Amino acid sequence: MAEDQGDMMGLGDGDDGLPQAGLLTQYVKDLSFENPNAPAVYQWQSQPRIDVQFNIGSQNVGDDLFEVSLKVEVKAQSDEGVTFQIELLYAGLFAIRNVSEDQLHPFLYAEAPRLLFPFARRVIADVVRDGGFPPLVLDPIDFGAMYLAQQPGGDDNSGIIGHA
Repeated sequence: MAEDQGDMMGLGDGDDGLPQAGLLTQYVKDLSFENPNAPAVYQWQSQPRIDVQFNIGSQNVGDDLFEVSLKVEVKAQSDEGVTFQIELLYAGLFAIRNVSEDQLHPFLYAEAPRLLFPFARRVIADVVRDGGFPPLVLDPIDFGAMYLAQQPGGDDNSGIIGHA
């Protein structure tokens, strides 16, 4: 099966011992959109406050296979009440081989989320638009800086970022 994974990654049949990583597929694992105050919400005049939270997870799902998940939670709150809420669990399946443990962790928690984020961002923008609101385009995230902040001596924010 490792040879099949290598073929899918475009890595060829041989294992030359060099570090190799490839994104095999990406997918929406879970998605929830709530518009609890419709239709009244469309008449509200106040601008909603947007709270966005991120959480990154990974798990080994097979030989040289890792699932990396990006959980994004968005809550839009107006003076009148909840405008909308979203929970998205977006994931990717990565084939990784010949990568040392000290390089694997940064890849799984910084580089892999960086690769997944633009697609999760699009899903959120589309869902908010489909909910009857202007698309919510999330600001870019520096997952490398977020990862470094989690390391000993960095600013520990428990793997979650919030921004408005």
